[in-house]
Amino acid sequence: MRLAKFLAHAGIASRRAAEELIAAGRVTVGSEVVRDPARDVDERSRVAFDGEPVRGPERRVVYALHKPAGIVSTADDPQGRRTVIALVPSAARLYPVGRLDVETTGLILLTNDGELADLLTHPRYEVPKAYRVKVARPPITEHALRALREGVELEDGRSAPAQARRLAPDTVELTIHEGRKRQVRRMFEAVGQPVSALQRVRIGPLALGDLRPGAYRRLTLAEVEQLRQAAHQV
Repeated sequence: MRLAKFLAHAGIASRRAAEELIAAGRVTVGSEVVRDPARDVDERSRVAFDGEPVRGPERRVVYALHKPAGIVSTADDPQGRRTVIALVPSAARLYPVGRLDVETTGLILLTNDGELADLLTHPRYEVPKAYRVKVARPPITEHALRALREGVELEDGRSAPAQARRLAPDTVELTIHEGRKRQVRRMFEAVGQPVSALQRVRIGPLALGDLRPGAYRRLTLAEVEQLRQAAHQV
């Protein structure tokens, strides 16, 4: 098995993130620092990450969490802020699938399944994410909705066409399949509608539903398979 895949199956990180860890020299095989993610290894290869032995593949689990505001969506935080990982006690080595900025609430997935994480976050799979957006200066105009649907100019390039549905004079449901940093907030700023509250309500076929802020639940095998299929439909 390739080294990056071995780390992903062991719950260290997604495969893409594992490749970055390998390139940074944080992974050894035997006593050798290895920077080639394609290096063949197995459970007898004495793989270690940051000096700690990496065991074989963990049983894969996926949790849905309703992230509250003020929580950081990373595995750890240099500033000592509370992270999403702290909200889901688990014996598995979990990490978040993608990110929500600190003030954004809503659905985020935590898993030790690196392959699933890659499917849901890699741009080529175009898994849609839906957000409920409340603006600070309503009402939302038809001109703004049309611009969001067609794509708007951002400093890192034009956004892809989105689905935008007005729910109330100050609220829109926006569905995108990109994942740029603070993208939804920047899109609304670009059309003159700064965001006052932002919540992710759906990832592919999986909805936030009635999960309360700070609450979580483990996904069923059927739900995980539905997420995989959403990525493979592209």
